[in-house]
Amino acid sequence: MLRVETRHAVHQDHAKTLDTAGLRQHFLAENLFVTGEIRLVYTHYDRFVLGGAVPGAGTLVLDKVEETRTPSFLDRREMGIVNVGDTGTVTAAGESYTMERGDVLYLGMGTGPVSFSGAGRFYITSAPAHRTCPSRLIRLADAKEVRLGDTATANKRVINQFIHPLVMESCQLVLGYTTLLDGSVWNTMPAHTHDRRMEAYLYWNMDEKARVMHLMGEPTETRHLFVANEEAAISPPWSIHSGAGTGPYTFIWAMAGDNVDYTDMDFIQPEELR
Repeated sequence: MLRVETRHAVHQDHAKTLDTAGLRQHFLAENLFVTGEIRLVYTHYDRFVLGGAVPGAGTLVLDKVEETRTPSFLDRREMGIVNVGDTGTVTAAGESYTMERGDVLYLGMGTGPVSFSGAGRFYITSAPAHRTCPSRLIRLADAKEVRLGDTATANKRVINQFIHPLVMESCQLVLGYTTLLDGSVWNTMPAHTHDRRMEAYLYWNMDEKARVMHLMGEPTETRHLFVANEEAAISPPWSIHSGAGTGPYTFIWAMAGDNVDYTDMDFIQPEELR
């Protein structure tokens, strides 16, 4: 029912030496959504965890995870859950939350075991926490919407901020998702880094044969990953994170680190990239 993979941190000098298979092994999370299972990737980037839970006809319970060495997974952690499937239910601390496609649920530190049921496909993100913040279900109508980009530069997009200081309180987890509008393919261009935080992208709402060319690496040593639907790119603090798709897509971004300041970015203009 529960599978956990550990990803150790990679220094940027090491990353320069990796071939395609090596880059995918370290920075791409595949096969996260398997019916009847919870699959987690435990990273050594700010101890961030990402994964998927697909209950199918049964119920899945996330409680003890050996990698954290705590009695229950959320004893010293907070969690953000996005439903990328049909209607499902998450139950935690005696409360049941009905989640429609695109809804986001925040669970604070000390919540206890978390149960997943129904037709949902639940994307799980988690970061260590030092205090408890109130749990909250955030629907799309409650999110903070930001519109950026232009059709002339093929990056017109809508950013929806869910676990974000402008919407709600969290300890260090920040999460939302960005949807590219018709005719636009580029996300997060100009690119940026933020040395104080890591980030993960889950690409979602894509056709089966579509791919996103996800750009990563140091600004002057860029690399790329071709990413399919419901696959996640893990971005170290030293790496840019940007991409272009062969068709429509949405990506769920989640961050953890020193602060929750969404604007804490060091921008790199296209002419500076190599």
